[in-house]
Amino acid sequence: MKKCVTVPHWITIAVFFLWYIICCMKNTLTPHFLSLIIPAFKQEKTIVKDVRKIKRVLDTIRYDYEIIVVVDGNVDYSFEKIKRAKIKKISCYVFQENQGKSFAIRYGMSRARGDYVIFIDSGMEIDPNGISMLLEHMEWYNADIIVGSKRHLASQVNYPLWRKVLSVGYYMIVKWLFGIKVHDTQAGIKIFKRHVLEKILPRLIEKNYAGDLEILVVANTLGFKRTYEAPIKLDYSNSTLTSAATLRAIIGILIDTLAIFYRKNILQYYKQPHKRPVTSKRIKLKYFRYL
Repeated sequence: MKKCVTVPHWITIAVFFLWYIICCMKNTLTPHFLSLIIPAFKQEKTIVKDVRKIKRVLDTIRYDYEIIVVVDGNVDYSFEKIKRAKIKKISCYVFQENQGKSFAIRYGMSRARGDYVIFIDSGMEIDPNGISMLLEHMEWYNADIIVGSKRHLASQVNYPLWRKVLSVGYYMIVKWLFGIKVHDTQAGIKIFKRHVLEKILPRLIEKNYAGDLEILVVANTLGFKRTYEAPIKLDYSNSTLTSAATLRAIIGILIDTLAIFYRKNILQYYKQPHKRPVTSKRIKLKYFRYL
């Protein structure tokens, strides 16, 4: 009879720990590249300061990155000021005519090179220091999407009571219509894995108010269920929106929300295969990149 060779326990344990260390090193050394999209409209007074503030935050993270600014309408000197600032790792596009915030974000995403793609509103109502928080949540949960949420228990928010009422009311409408398990679909900071966006982007239509919701609805429809919320720091105390602009936004987002419901549940549009480009029409724009 052949004798069975018994491997000492210490060798088994040593091999296991060696394998574990190699796996950890592999995960640690796997490089991610981050593309950050900033949609901007009539931000000439603060755009350079805002972009530099965001860049200082990105310089502290462990990933390489690019910044893509999309100026939604050549109505002021935002594009020229960014170009003169010569900020490194930045690309900037400007549409000759206003296309809508959601369209601008979508266009920036289509130009992104990163395997992680994030967008954040200009204007700095949302503290960009929260970017690292979203990235850590992405890694921890191995998520498809991380949503910055005003209603996260750890979020620090400063905004009027009427905005809180509207936020809760809209959350109830979204939950009833779509069943999405996200408590805040509209906060202007979210991060996505690239392969998720590649499936989602060709199906998106919204150009203005409900683009954030449409992204989450399409992701959920296509089976990307690993969507989680992360805390943010938000300050709306310096918001310059007038009551008329706010009323237009409320009406606009309700109409767009119903349109998304119609496309999802009546037309079954989001389940159909789509190969159309993100920009279904040609638009006039200018562009520069500063490496």
